[in-house]
Amino acid sequence: MTKEFLKIFDEHYNEIGIATRDDAHDNGYWHEVFHCWLLSQEGETDYLILQIRSAQKKDYPNLLDITAAGHLLADETIEDGVREVEEELGINVSIKQLSSIGMLRCAIETEKMKDREYAHVFLYRGLFNWDQFSLQEEEVAGLVKVKWTDFCRLWVGEQDTIPIIDRSILDPRQSDELNTNIITQAHFVPHPPSFYQDVIRLIQPLLVK
Repeated sequence: MTKEFLKIFDEHYNEIGIATRDDAHDNGYWHEVFHCWLLSQEGETDYLILQIRSAQKKDYPNLLDITAAGHLLADETIEDGVREVEEELGINVSIKQLSSIGMLRCAIETEKMKDREYAHVFLYRGLFNWDQFSLQEEEVAGLVKVKWTDFCRLWVGEQDTIPIIDRSILDPRQSDELNTNIITQAHFVPHPPSFYQDVIRLIQPLLVK
């Protein structure tokens, strides 16, 4: 497998060099990622589309995640990250169609790795149906749709569970953990609640009519 090289940074977002992806995770180097959240605007209701990570993934298989996301390579700009939307979801989109909503510092530390990221966060709001998507099977097991307002209530602690409104699954055997119509915080990649709360804080102002 070809090694991926990433720009690495200090805790103040000063670039300090280049490292392989594995080295960045092993040593806890801060690095850049691209996040794109898809909201389907259907009448008066916004629905958040969430990715189900493939069972083949090394980290957090079968858990719910950002609609499309990935690492920015050392020779890429932030705008180049839009390739993740097409690679993972099969949607051809330009960076001009996305709304940049800021940068978040996010970190998950486990026994296996120290994943410290500067996440450049984007919103893609439109009207989506499952037929538009062609999922990258080794990365994405499927998609689920939840009401944006339910997602917000879940992560600010107003509800312990929320319903799945609809789903598109490539292979039901890959997503046994999501063989349910009700989801909780435990079904998501284990970012701290503050990460999801920050995403809500960034997106919500764009939805005010």
